[in-house]
Amino acid sequence: MAKSRTSPEDYIAPIRRILIGMLVLALLVLFLVWRIDSPRVERFRTALIDQVAPGFDWVMLPVAKVVDMAQGFQSYTKLYQQNQELRQELQAMRQWKEAALRLEQQNAKLLDLNQVRLDPKLTHITGVVLADSGSPFRQSVLLNVGARDGIRDGWAAMDGIGLVGRISGVGNKTARVILLTDSNSRVPVVVQASGQKALLAGDNSAAPPLEFIDKPDLVRPGDQVVTSGDGGVLPSGLLVGQVAQGPDRRLRVILAADYERLEFLRVLRSHDLEPITDPGTLVAPPLATGLIGPLPAPKAEVDAEPAPGDGDG
Repeated sequence: MAKSRTSPEDYIAPIRRILIGMLVLALLVLFLVWRIDSPRVERFRTALIDQVAPGFDWVMLPVAKVVDMAQGFQSYTKLYQQNQELRQELQAMRQWKEAALRLEQQNAKLLDLNQVRLDPKLTHITGVVLADSGSPFRQSVLLNVGARDGIRDGWAAMDGIGLVGRISGVGNKTARVILLTDSNSRVPVVVQASGQKALLAGDNSAAPPLEFIDKPDLVRPGDQVVTSGDGGVLPSGLLVGQVAQGPDRRLRVILAADYERLEFLRVLRSHDLEPITDPGTLVAPPLATGLIGPLPAPKAEVDAEPAPGDGDG
């Protein structure tokens, strides 16, 4: 007779059903225990949590390690990106440094060739901005330097980049700087690209207009504007800003100075130029009318003339 053979699967299926039923029953009991509101059950739940929860630390340890590794990888990625950005900025700074060194060498050579004598009196005094006017009709700031520091009216005041204004009012310990944007400010400037001279007139706006331009067609937006030095009040060549066309189609100047953060200002010392009264030996003095008579005849010609009566018999 053939013997009946049973496979292992015939035993696994019932065992699986029993385990699933026991798991469902345990979850159902746990759910009911957690839903019962009773002091005894509450103590039982607390004791169960105290016994079971510490044992799950080893289960959460791999998860915590994986999370730490993911955070470390993100930090490493950010550091790598920042390192690449710093490398690019460093390379750009090296290029700027080389360009600045070349320009400095060229400037030194040109100064030496032209025998330019720099003015040692054109130094500066740094002052701290104490307050501003806060008025829509007058724009000025107050510095903590004054007459005791040698400050005089009309001297130029600059921040780290461009011209801010000029000294207008000096006290013993303070000085007021009228800004280029003030309606009372008038500064002679020159547009470097075309050499056109103009007057920068403040109108209480962030971009003052250019007035009295000889040939406005030669001025283009983006041209650099510097002081012309006309009038002898401000030194020439101080950076003012760039030309831009305003909404009113007028040529205006975007100021190079950062008016939003005026903390320190440099007041440039200037000195009065000595007037030239002696024209020098190359220029002849003017002749006075009516004081000069006819020039005498040459001596040779006088001696050559015959005396009266000579040759008469």
